[in-house]
Amino acid sequence: MSITVYVPQDAVALGLGANRVARAIFAGAERRGLDVRIVRTGTRGLLWLEPMVEVATSEGRIAYGPVTPGDVEGLLDAGFVEGGAHALRLGKPEEIPFLAKQHRLTFHRCGVVDPVSVEDYRAHGGYRGLEAALTCEAEGIVAQVRDSGLRGRGGAGFPAGIKWNTVMLAKSDQKYVVCNADEGDSGTFADRIMMEGDPFNLIEGMTIAAVATGATRGYIYCRSEYPQSFKTLRDAIANGVKAGVLGDNILGSGKNFHLEVRLGAGAYICGEETSLLESLEGKRGIVRAKPPIPALKGFLGKPTLVNNVMTFTAVPYIMEHGAKAYAEYGMGRSLGTLPIQLAGNIKQGGLIEYAFGITIRQVIDEFGGGTASGRPVRAVQVGGPLGAYFPDELLDTPLDYEAMAANKGLVGHGGIVVFDDTVDMARQARFAFEFCATESCGKCTPCRIGATRGVETMDKVISGIRPEANLKLVEDLCEIMTDGSLCAMGGLTPMPVMSAITNFPEDFRRAGDLPVAAE
Repeated sequence: MSITVYVPQDAVALGLGANRVARAIFAGAERRGLDVRIVRTGTRGLLWLEPMVEVATSEGRIAYGPVTPGDVEGLLDAGFVEGGAHALRLGKPEEIPFLAKQHRLTFHRCGVVDPVSVEDYRAHGGYRGLEAALTCEAEGIVAQVRDSGLRGRGGAGFPAGIKWNTVMLAKSDQKYVVCNADEGDSGTFADRIMMEGDPFNLIEGMTIAAVATGATRGYIYCRSEYPQSFKTLRDAIANGVKAGVLGDNILGSGKNFHLEVRLGAGAYICGEETSLLESLEGKRGIVRAKPPIPALKGFLGKPTLVNNVMTFTAVPYIMEHGAKAYAEYGMGRSLGTLPIQLAGNIKQGGLIEYAFGITIRQVIDEFGGGTASGRPVRAVQVGGPLGAYFPDELLDTPLDYEAMAANKGLVGHGGIVVFDDTVDMARQARFAFEFCATESCGKCTPCRIGATRGVETMDKVISGIRPEANLKLVEDLCEIMTDGSLCAMGGLTPMPVMSAITNFPEDFRRAGDLPVAAE
């Protein structure tokens, strides 16, 4: 009897030796005369347990992890292929507390299916959303997306239904659907996990968007640092065309949708939609002035729907189960689920999909298990490198667009980076300016010059040179960058800087050790 073993090929698992583990399992099984079939999957998101290997048993899948090549012989001796007892045995994956407490509407297939198999995707409920969409008029699809309350998961939180409606109503001989998969924020990896673990969910969401808006061509703009995602997407797209779910006459509907994946060149600014479109057209990735908005004049001057990976991948669930079912999750105007990525100084880093409204503290304590160092949490940055640093007294803030904004923070792409009490917040504020100076496209003066002057001024503060006067200069500089920058790169850089100064003032009033020329 054939035994099926699932070994992840997610980038984190590969970095931790998953390929060597797979080879060891195959070789060990062969020596024992066991008929083992190895299926390479994505990750379920429990990154501290990778590589997490699963075996199909009569009781369901049983997980073991983290597994190293040196563990394999002991696992096989312990009857691992039958779910036998072992120190690395985790039990049924869905019963592990980290997973059991989640609301997995979007990520329920990640770590379960063969990422590039259309058959496996459909066997686990895939393409039901597209099939439902193909029975609707375009207006009906857009209405479902609007009524679900889905907002752009890339950071801005703009209502997806409004953007879809604008592209749907635009008159043009050609329209495009573009996926922003340039996941550049520090501490974020939800897009990567989806692209490497369940790419057909993204493909299905984009196909539904094409049917709704009248687009016939689409592009996934994948960041250069994600070679595994790029390869998985290309293989999935090729298999999708062969299976008739992409290309001409999708699912026999008479509708066409041709999809390509393009690789970026490592520019953070290309996470901004107009810079992304410039890059996609083969130009230097710099911000476009708006209006016109991409929904009316985007890729090659045609109406273009640009959404993030997490926005598109929420759509198949909405179309299959209905807008009301999705909107039952969340709070206020933040409906549905949020893919939360927990990283930094944390015991259990990984992906958590949960309804909007869970607090930052709950995520850290109930899912993360506290700091990896065992020291107290001092600061938490939410929303990537342009997000605010929250102190302990703000950690009970719900992850909700309006609640975070009320506390001068942002949800962003859902990344949470934890720091313990050894962090120097003055240096973190300096890093925000340095990051902006490095990654700015240079088009507008407030961002291009402001970030560079910010680094210089923060160096003086850290070195104890007229700290009060230079902090006032930093504050003025931040106001100019916020009000005068062309896009969020310069406009949001002041958020981490000012939150660090406001919430951790003691770190800005002591002499440092950076060598700075005296005034």
